[in-house]
Amino acid sequence: MANVSPTRGDITSHPDASEMRARYARVLGGRDVALVDGPVFLLGLYCAASPWIVHYTTSQPALVTHNLIMGIAIGLLALGFTRAPERMYGLSWAMCALGVWMIVSPWIVGESPDAGVVWNNIIIGALAVVLGLVCAGTAAKASTRP
Repeated sequence: MANVSPTRGDITSHPDASEMRARYARVLGGRDVALVDGPVFLLGLYCAASPWIVHYTTSQPALVTHNLIMGIAIGLLALGFTRAPERMYGLSWAMCALGVWMIVSPWIVGESPDAGVVWNNIIIGALAVVLGLVCAGTAAKASTRP
């Protein structure tokens, strides 16, 4: 009778082992910042909803529109990071620029903003800068790998 039970062999002797390892590394190579995608998306969502959360829709109508648009932009960057990371992580520096703009925007877009509005935008901007630097640093490190 033939032995048909599955046997576990060592895959290192497989003729395509090196090619399989290289393909596996390529597939996982662009996902170095996978843990940052979620926080970036949540930051964009909060930025878009912050005028209603912090309650400055009537006192700062220009900032309401501004934060809504900026939140959508940050959220779209996060979706791009998730969908095509190898192409989108070059835009990490753009997220840093959006963060810097968020920090200064209450005084440029707003009309004598109060402390709550200012701190809200400073925190959103600082988080955007930090997350953008994490994405950019990891993308730069991944691009220098052989």
